[in-house]
Amino acid sequence: MITSTSNTTIKNLINLIKKKKYRDEKGVFVVEGTRISVEVPEELIKEIFVSETFYNSEKNYLDKIHEKHNVIILSDKVFEHVSDTKSPQGILLVVKQLSYNIKDILEKKKTPLLVILDAIRDPGNLGTIMRTSEAAGADLVIMSEDTVDIYNPKVVRSTMGSIFRVPFVKTEDLVSCILKLRELGIDVFASDLSATGTYLDFDYKNPTGFVVGNEANGINEKVKEVSNKKIIIPMEGKIESLNAAISTSILLFEASRQRMRKK
Repeated sequence: MITSTSNTTIKNLINLIKKKKYRDEKGVFVVEGTRISVEVPEELIKEIFVSETFYNSEKNYLDKIHEKHNVIILSDKVFEHVSDTKSPQGILLVVKQLSYNIKDILEKKKTPLLVILDAIRDPGNLGTIMRTSEAAGADLVIMSEDTVDIYNPKVVRSTMGSIFRVPFVKTEDLVSCILKLRELGIDVFASDLSATGTYLDFDYKNPTGFVVGNEANGINEKVKEVSNKKIIIPMEGKIESLNAAISTSILLFEASRQRMRKK
């Protein structure tokens, strides 16, 4: 059992939680909590850390879900020191980062449904968008380079396991990426206050991508320019914009509704 916060293993674990660069160098990230721990595919697990209290009270839980891996026990004090949550549940996993290829995914889908994120910064928004993408049947989430790190612990928790089921990629050049998507016959829709048509006026049964913009500034103008269709979500009152995750939900579930009717 590790009882010191100055232990090298503990320092490395904290770096994985706090530093994107360190996560990327090691090719891993941290998953914390009982609910999401059971969502992790067995082959991705590198290490399992538990608090002393958790180990003593949840041995059956550990034996059931992760029989093939050694469990590293931390004193309750050390686990609290490491944890990124206010009320630690006593278990965290070090997990291999995931890797996807846009071309491979699109080749498998006749009418792909994509979410394209332009500089989403809030971890909770990105996590919710991942969950919504799974629920509405999106095939891929594409993120600009300046979108919050999907392996940020807050994002990971917010996905509630969807991070392991919804393919995602990050692109250094979102404009070029959208142009390539259009070359493949994918309609790319961007919200624009000057749009003449609402999101209800279009057909999403064909290959479709929805661009969702930054929480404060919306969609970058260059990204808007290369998106071939502009839409708006009509709103009552004096509201000018919606939360990024809510906008994504509205658009994706309209596409999902249309596609279910097609079937």
